[in-house]
Amino acid sequence: MKFVSTRGSAPKIPASAAISAGIAPDGGLYVPKTFPQFVVDDFDGLSSLAQFANRLFIPFFEGDKLAGSLAQICDSSLDFAVPVQSVTHDLDVLELFHGPTAAFKDFGARFLAQCIDHMASEKQQTILVATSGDTGGAVGCAFEKSKHARVVILYPKGRVSPFQQHQLTCWGNNVKALEIHGDFDDCQILVKQAFADEDLTCQHHLGSANSINVARLLPQMSYYAFTAIRHFKKTGQLANYVIPTGNMGNGMACLWARACGLPIGRVVFAINANRTLFDFFVTGKLTPQPSVSTLANAMDVGNPSNFERYANLNPLTAENTQCLMISDQQIKHRISDDFVSYDQTWCPHTACAAESWRQLSADDRRKHWYLVATAHPYKFREVVEPLIGETIAPPPAMQSILDRTTHKTTIRANLGALIAQL
Repeated sequence: MKFVSTRGSAPKIPASAAISAGIAPDGGLYVPKTFPQFVVDDFDGLSSLAQFANRLFIPFFEGDKLAGSLAQICDSSLDFAVPVQSVTHDLDVLELFHGPTAAFKDFGARFLAQCIDHMASEKQQTILVATSGDTGGAVGCAFEKSKHARVVILYPKGRVSPFQQHQLTCWGNNVKALEIHGDFDDCQILVKQAFADEDLTCQHHLGSANSINVARLLPQMSYYAFTAIRHFKKTGQLANYVIPTGNMGNGMACLWARACGLPIGRVVFAINANRTLFDFFVTGKLTPQPSVSTLANAMDVGNPSNFERYANLNPLTAENTQCLMISDQQIKHRISDDFVSYDQTWCPHTACAAESWRQLSADDRRKHWYLVATAHPYKFREVVEPLIGETIAPPPAMQSILDRTTHKTTIRANLGALIAQL
């Protein structure tokens, strides 16, 4: 299996090289040259998420130096629960917040960290990660004890929740948190500018932990395979997903899983008031816009990086995909209403998915859907608690994070300021 750049002018490389590089030399994102094809029976006899992931990834790592370590990497990184909770007869919730930082980013961050440690070069790698809220905390946690990498987190000043900021700034000596005067798109631009500087990339052995790194998307495919195959074996029907969407990594993972022939039907991208992707689905033209602040702040992205991967898909693969845009007022209403109606407590991002499902036609809602719950509501308790009138208790892993001391450095949104911190 080889990986190629979305921009078409970089050499084909194996999975481990794509993971180490993060971004292709031509500025594109790595994608599989072809998608392996599976049938449901290929997963017979497998019970855990790690086992499903290992089976799914074998073709992607065929002939790669990580192939022999793949099962161990999956066992070590994907070792937490992925429960599915029933809401109605035709609606389930796929809970992705049971990892150590209580957000779906744990899947990709931990898998990436394990891959890098198993590649273990003599020179320490510097991992750059731009975050709109949850990614940086998951990456900091995953790499904190790494002997082969240090992490530099870039997050927008004043644009993350208090708990998110604590989670971004509480890790050990090999994790540095940089608070950027700007928004998430400014953070993302800085990371791309750093990678565009070949001397800088070489000097610091730069790598990326954002969803531009293929090692973030591959493990996210695993929970779609896990739930879709189980659903198909039980019902004989395709699974449909509503996915909170910002930088499009989680949504792309679902589309990649579907491209592999897995029993996935419709996919709905649920976005907040950052309307770039919604407008594309209406007009067919992508027009990046400045990001705006919303209650679902981890999705405050005006120029989603993974759109390059979406545009690279075969048009047939992209069929049965739509995008719905949700306002802050609709987020609030869905949190309060579903708490009363279904005894469900949503974070603002999951509420975007719940409201998007509600906006589907009655006929569409009679199909079976999975809402993708991306973060524990405690992480956004300042928003959620006043709407439900109850206090949300932190899960044990999050309490241990709260007990840590924090450290950060504030810098301007320019490459020179970032280089000074490297």
